Amino acid sequence: MRPDLQQKQQGIDVAVLVSIGRHPTTGRARRAEQDARGLELALSMGAELPGTQISVLHAGSQDADSEAALRGYLGMGLESMTLLEQPEGSDAISTLADHLAATSPQLVITGARAERGEGSGLLPYALAEQLGWPLVNGLAAVETVENGVVTLLQALPRGQRRRLKVRLPAIISVDEAGPVARQSAFGPARRATFEVTATTPVADTELAQWHVAPARKRPKRLKIVKAASARDRFKAAASKAEGKGGQILTDVTPEQGAEAIYKLLKEEDVLR
Repeated sequence: MRPDLQQKQQGIDVAVLVSIGRHPTTGRARRAEQDARGLELALSMGAELPGTQISVLHAGSQDADSEAALRGYLGMGLESMTLLEQPEGSDAISTLADHLAATSPQLVITGARAERGEGSGLLPYALAEQLGWPLVNGLAAVETVENGVVTLLQALPRGQRRRLKVRLPAIISVDEAGPVARQSAFGPARRATFEVTATTPVADTELAQWHVAPARKRPKRLKIVKAASARDRFKAAASKAEGKGGQILTDVTPEQGAEAIYKLLKEEDVLR
């Protein structure tokens, strides 16, 4: 934020929604990367806007694995976190919507996509629809907050940025374009507390119908010509492919042709 505008602005109530992440290699529970970036954005706002109140919300069960992951957020400099307790398999959208409607924060920050569960990225949109608030996705920065209007910098493809003005209250989602989250300190994370709030859980009927299984290794794709411009792509499509040890089959039976195709697919590691 610009220093000349900082004195004109007033602090606001910010709610940050966090979830349990999953390490891409080990699969262990951790803080979610995008949610941590959203919390980093809120902490930056709190440092630049005096009077800003930051609350962190998580809807889920309280167990050893989830507590260890949630303390990764607390170690970023928080004293407490609100835990909307609900059993595994419950719908977090209705619980979060009821809590946000009751507490009425002016700005809600969330990650664009969860790392566990459905991971559809629809939660910010569903909350915005239920609450009737505007939604801005792909946020890069919050510039100013004046007279109930927030000026946002939205990330677009190829490094472009777009400046938007949105009337509060509003919901914003953060992805990899947001600020990198700070490291989590072990001591503050252990000293912070959880404020457990009882809720009326609603079963997630869609998720209950899913069958979850470990992902299988995908087959190797055939080589694809990559080109930077439309001209190069047209040349690659129109040019004759160079021979690299292949063979031309003429006057062969269907069985011989099928055998040659099957052999090629095995050599390209498409079939196993």
